[in-house]
This record gives sequence, structure tokens and C-alpha cells, in this order.
Amino acid sequence: MTDDDIRDLLRRVKTIAMVGASPKPERPSHEVMRFLQDHGYRVIPINPGQAGSEINGETVVASLADLTAPVDMVDIFRASEAAGMVTDEAVRLAADKGFSAVWMQLGVRHDDAAARARAAGLSVVMDRCPKIEYRRLIG
Repeated sequence: MTDDDIRDLLRRVKTIAMVGASPKPERPSHEVMRFLQDHGYRVIPINPGQAGSEINGETVVASLADLTAPVDMVDIFRASEAAGMVTDEAVRLAADKGFSAVWMQLGVRHDDAAARARAAGLSVVMDRCPKIEYRRLIG
């Protein structure tokens, strides 16, 4: 995606499902979640080991399938090997849950899954952080 595409995506998205969100403040996912919340996004944490608890004021759900509110983007804070399964789940659930984009964090790439997501009409960003891109492109 070009910088303009990423900027447009960040402006269009309102609700994000963060797969791999951590309750530990020292973890990058916790910091990124807080940043995004502070900049107007609703971020719903996805973490099966923390389901039912709260992270940054949001109730944690176990999986994308368990989301009850519409979500614009899935942000993947998991290893590249797991990103493929998460992306495929996002593709399967996109129409039901409202997903229009999949974002894979810094160091996370899964080209085959990204191609499947794009073929299904989803926008895909890989190996980037929305916090960094927000600061760089929006301010």
C-alpha cells in the first residue's frame, strides 16, 4: 500500500480488533492499543487467555468470531506463522463482522494470506505499526 492508501485507511477505520493484545503495560501491543485509543479509535482486545478480563477499559474476547460489535480492521500482534490463520479467519468473517482491512504488525508478514485477503476485497498492510504510521502520516 502507498502512504496515501495507509493514511486513508487510518482515517477511515474507527474500530479495531487487536489480536494478541496484552494486559502487560511493557508489551508493545499494550502500548499501541493505548496510543490508538488516545487517538480516537475503539480497540477491542482479542486474547483467548485473557477473555472476559479488561485491557485499557475494553473487555477482552477470545477470538474474532466472538466479536459482537462491527469492526473495521483486524490488527495482528502475532508471529508471522500465526498471521496466516488469523488472516484467513478475518476473510471468512469479513462480511459478518464488517472487516475491511487486515494489518500485520512490524516484523509480521504472510504473503500468501495477504494475497487471499486482497482477493476477498480486504485491504492489507504488512510489517508496519499503526502507531508509527499514524504519527508519520497524520501527526
